[in-house]
Amino acid sequence: GPTPARWTAATACTRPLDQVPPPPLPSGDPVNLAEKFDALRGIQGVWRGTQSAVIPAIGSGHPALDLRLPGQGWPRGSLVELMPATPGIGEISLLIPALRRIAADKRIAFIHPPFIPFAPALNNSGLPLERTLWIDAQQQNGQWAAEQSLRSGAVGAVLCWNASTDATDLRRLQLAAEAGNAIVFLFRSPSAMAQPSTAAVRMALVPQNGRLRVDLVKARGGKPGTVVVDPYRNNAANASATALGGRPAAPPYPLQAQSA
Repeated sequence: GPTPARWTAATACTRPLDQVPPPPLPSGDPVNLAEKFDALRGIQGVWRGTQSAVIPAIGSGHPALDLRLPGQGWPRGSLVELMPATPGIGEISLLIPALRRIAADKRIAFIHPPFIPFAPALNNSGLPLERTLWIDAQQQNGQWAAEQSLRSGAVGAVLCWNASTDATDLRRLQLAAEAGNAIVFLFRSPSAMAQPSTAAVRMALVPQNGRLRVDLVKARGGKPGTVVVDPYRNNAANASATALGGRPAAPPYPLQAQSA
């Protein structure tokens, strides 16, 4: 059998922690932990376990949605995926309030939208045309244009369609958004919800009684859930617009099929 010394060591390792005596305190004055913690709290950048990390974000303009989004808004330096049931249900108008704020000092880029951007509708929505870019680039060219726009520092938001669904390419978009402290809004089909993604926010958009149901399925640092919003409520053109497609007081779709 084991020697007494080895047996003692073995049994000590199997004793419950509440039965293990604490190590002796060092001799001298007792350590004042409160003073040491106070000194640490005074150091800028020290994170406390009871605090939530601050997420820089820009308000969406929809209070119910902001309560669930990370940082109570669209998180800066992030990839946001929107998956409308069909184009033209208010997915662009949902973003207009935030885009107006971003356009105050940065540019907005539309990359390969499904239709040609309709300048009068964008202008009536309060989006300055001189700060709005339309980049008609497809597939890998669109991916490259999105990355360069995000990294430039001159573009605050990129709205991108028909981008690559490759996991590496999505990660590159996320990193480019972080580098430029910008937001990339990636529009994908509803079927993409079954695929993994590096996006900080993922949402499905469904029309509901003239409004828009937002199914927030992923919100890193936020609260996933479902809210119903009026995407046209904060639209500058809402007061004078006529109803289209059965939507009450809905302004013209900012992207319309028309000849170049």
